[in-house]
Amino acid sequence: METNSKRNNKSLPMAPSACGFEGYDPTSLMSETARLRDLITKRGTLEILIPLCCTKNSVRYKQFRHALKGISSKTLSYRLKELEKAGILERQSFNEIPPRVEYRLTAKGQELVESVINLLQWMRKWSAIPITAKK
Repeated sequence: METNSKRNNKSLPMAPSACGFEGYDPTSLMSETARLRDLITKRGTLEILIPLCCTKNSVRYKQFRHALKGISSKTLSYRLKELEKAGILERQSFNEIPPRVEYRLTAKGQELVESVINLLQWMRKWSAIPITAKK
C-alpha cells in the first residue's frame, strides 16, 4: 500500500548520473524549460533570430517587416522588444528622418541561436529514420 507521503510527492524521480543534469531538481528543470519555451516558441521569434545568426550585419526593422510575411507590425515590434529586454537582441536607433532602427544578436543571443541550430540538426538527423510500431 502506498503511503500518503509517497502519493503526495510532486517531484519526479531522477536516477544518479542518468543525464548531464546530475544534482539538479527535475521540477526546477521543468520550470526552466517552461521559461525557455515561452521565450522561443512565440510567433515570429525564431523567424527573427535564425536569419540574424547568418550575418554579422545589423538588420533593420524594415527588412524584418519585408521578410516576415504573416506577422503583423504590432507582433513584430512586441517580439523585438521582448528579445531586447531578455538581452538576446541589441537595438540601435539613429536620429534620422525617416527613423532608422537596427538590431543585432548579442553574445547571449548568438549562443541561443547556436543551440536552436543544434536542435534543428538533431531533428534532421532523426527525422530521416522512419518510426515503426513496436511488435
